[in-house]
Amino acid sequence: MSWSNKYIGVPFEEFGRDWSGADCYGLVVLVYGVELGIELTSYVGEYVSCEERAEINGLFNQAIDFGPWNEVEGPAQTFDVALFRRGQTAAHCGLVVGHGQLLHVSGEDQAKHERYAPEPGKNRLIGHFRHNRMMGMLHD
Repeated sequence: MSWSNKYIGVPFEEFGRDWSGADCYGLVVLVYGVELGIELTSYVGEYVSCEERAEINGLFNQAIDFGPWNEVEGPAQTFDVALFRRGQTAAHCGLVVGHGQLLHVSGEDQAKHERYAPEPGKNRLIGHFRHNRMMGMLHD
């Protein structure tokens, strides 16, 4: 988990996309930029707040339907994005660190590692998604 340790403690900040603070997707944007050199769409201004689950769900669905994300078949790998339901909609994400560990930030908390059930359908997990540029690459 050495790459992910430096992100522990990044504070939650709605619409944040950098070291000073990030929301759940902002943490993905930060990690992908720093660790993988992949610039992701920020989506800042495309949802009103982190509480607007329907808007966030729509953005996740669009990114899956039209790219750059592909649903993972088989075991998740490091840097895959785990997508979670809040209620009936996809409204939270985190990064797979490995071995059932997730790096994420939510609410008024800070970025942290947390164990999660890596099988879709458990603990609100919808599935794992891999960026187009990561397809075919192994990171575990």
